[in-house]
Amino acid sequence: MKYFQHVADLGDLRQAVNEALEVKANRYAYKHLGENKTLLMIFFNSSLRTRLSTQKAAMNLGMNVIVLDVNQGAWKLETERGVIMDGDKPEHLLEAIPVMGCYCDVIGVRSFARFENKADDYEEKILSQFIKYSGRPVFAMETATVHPLQSFADLITIEEHKTVERPKVVLTWAPHPKALPQAVPNSFAEWMNAAGYDLVITHPHGYELDPQFVGNAIVEYDQDKALAGAHFVYAKNWSAYADPNYGKVLSTDRSWTITTEKMALTDNGYFMHCLPVRRNMIVSDDVIESDHSLVIPEAANREISAQVVLKRILEGLK
Repeated sequence: MKYFQHVADLGDLRQAVNEALEVKANRYAYKHLGENKTLLMIFFNSSLRTRLSTQKAAMNLGMNVIVLDVNQGAWKLETERGVIMDGDKPEHLLEAIPVMGCYCDVIGVRSFARFENKADDYEEKILSQFIKYSGRPVFAMETATVHPLQSFADLITIEEHKTVERPKVVLTWAPHPKALPQAVPNSFAEWMNAAGYDLVITHPHGYELDPQFVGNAIVEYDQDKALAGAHFVYAKNWSAYADPNYGKVLSTDRSWTITTEKMALTDNGYFMHCLPVRRNMIVSDDVIESDHSLVIPEAANREISAQVVLKRILEGLK
């Protein structure tokens, strides 16, 4: 595997999950793969779980790791061609990328949506430039439109906790004071569809996701109806996708917050969220602290999803 951005990049999903469980049982079995190999992790945005879990996964595989915070520990980078660089950005990404490639064997990139231009965000201009110009295998550590490492970890977590072969999984919008990207819900929908789960997406009118990610999921605008009989509830805020409201907050309706009363509608369902989470906006204290909250196991599985991806990339370098 040379690039990782979408669920299809993993190939057979059942095989990938089995590989993840094997890695989880023995995290150091493939340490030889990363010997004398270097991972460069590039962050255009803040991170906690992605930074720690991916670095730990690389160390499990015997890799050297370099972490670069573009906005804190490096020159500010211009990303657009044709710009007269007379501002505060002294270096262009098109020079920086091949230089970065000189110092490593694998590159992970994290860059969020800017909400300035939907076409630019959904064309993944930053990630695509790394793929084109770095000369190295590249994987997404969250981008403008997707967060595959998170969704892979979510899938592993559901597989570990499901009690029926084809669980009902509900992706529900929840209120948030700021405009957030569609990356996590996009990937979650993409991966749950690929897993063949019974996926329902629920949100207020105006928060419809890109149809390419919605796929075969049922879209239900009545949250209570959507939650009925659910085995897993994945709460996440996202901003509007459709024009002319792309990137905007259309609602902060607190009735969409996941509470004990909402979870009582489910079939003894588990609560999930990618973190960080705004308590009592996205989810109430009692739900996230309950024994049916999977937010910590999900976060722990971020190490495993990253390690499987890196393992496969390293195997491709041999």
